[in-house]
Amino acid sequence: MRVIVIILILIVLGFLAWQGAQRFGLIDAPEEPAVSEPVDDVPAIEDAEPAAAALPNFDIVRVDRTGYAVIAGRAAPGAEVTIFANGEELAQTQAESDGSWVISTDTPLDAGPVELSLSMTTEDGLTVRSEQTVIILVPAQDGDAPRVLRTTPGGATEVLQEPEDVGEGLGPLALDVIDYDESGAVIFSGRASPGAVVQVFINRQLIGQTQANDDGRWMLSPDATINPGVYQLLIVQLDENGRPAYAIELPFERASADAIQLRDGRVVVQPGNSLWRIARRAYGRGAQYTIIYEANADQIRDPDLIYPGQIFDVPDAETEEE
Repeated sequence: MRVIVIILILIVLGFLAWQGAQRFGLIDAPEEPAVSEPVDDVPAIEDAEPAAAALPNFDIVRVDRTGYAVIAGRAAPGAEVTIFANGEELAQTQAESDGSWVISTDTPLDAGPVELSLSMTTEDGLTVRSEQTVIILVPAQDGDAPRVLRTTPGGATEVLQEPEDVGEGLGPLALDVIDYDESGAVIFSGRASPGAVVQVFINRQLIGQTQANDDGRWMLSPDATINPGVYQLLIVQLDENGRPAYAIELPFERASADAIQLRDGRVVVQPGNSLWRIARRAYGRGAQYTIIYEANADQIRDPDLIYPGQIFDVPDAETEEE
């Protein structure tokens, strides 16, 4: 018991000695823990922008039953874009100032699997190959529709076109009327997604763009003069990112004659024409318009709706009836 009392006295004396030494500055007082002050000048950390898709790339690939393709995508502005089919050069074009490009093939793709690859050569001479590959399964049997797949290394395969999409795959985009104003200028009009930007190309050259109204209607009268002749017409609807979402391609002839003219089994539709009138001119009976309709079903979505500039095959009536 005596030992415990002595120990307690020693502890008390030691504490009093430490307090006195601290008071007279013989030892340093323990530092107060630092308290963080709020700082107002530190800028907020912004979310990093998502990485842009590597250029060049495919946005849309549409292939009709005959093997002709419309291909669109993005590249560096002004770059030379080259499409390869099974390793062989298929077509070339130059990207627009906004980087968009569109190619329509001059010859049909061969039957069987076709692998499309893409490269661009920039204005400073740098050649870049796309990581994307498009596989097109072109059927051997006439009339069957192709299937189109897009693959990216490390990513899932995307279906760009199912066989049943052809003919219905235009989505909201439609070209309803090609007409002429009093001065003879061409007017294009049709339907698209409300507010969407619609571009019109002739022979792969952009001749103008417009925007669909709230009802999805659009109209364009290009400033460029379209001289009489046969052209390839391409209508493209862009998505909210300015990339091609839907496309329509068809032959177009700018003609000035008002009469129905049959040449080499073909006719160029003029203002005021109808399938009935064309059939009456070709076969002597308007009721045979179904012959023309069936021969051009890929171009005619509605037998009552044809427009100037379309080029229709006019089969021999006797051959069709056999």
